[in-house]
Amino acid sequence: MMTKGIRGAITVEENSEKALKSATLELLSKMIEENNIKPENISHAIFTTTKDLNAAFPARFPRLELGWDNVAMMCFHELDVPEAPKMCLRVLIVLNCDENFQPKFVYLKGAEKLRG
Repeated sequence: MMTKGIRGAITVEENSEKALKSATLELLSKMIEENNIKPENISHAIFTTTKDLNAAFPARFPRLELGWDNVAMMCFHELDVPEAPKMCLRVLIVLNCDENFQPKFVYLKGAEKLRG
């Protein structure tokens, strides 16, 4: 058993709790689906937002909606780089997995250009 990171990002429509919740759950749902993630295999998750997103803590939503009660999670602001996407939520899920597991990264909406 080893640990590997799975990255994901999504842009958020507005700085509101509702929009942040919707984007967080959309991104995590796609990451879970693409990587067959089970909560008991998650070591920890790190969420970052651009400085224009501060209406809620993204880590709150998987705890309440996805049952991630025992997952260690932290939220931070992303480095403010010129020309970087605005209104962007990023996540790094660190997963306990088999050595042959190949993570599938997920980039949605305006965050798709981060993979370029």
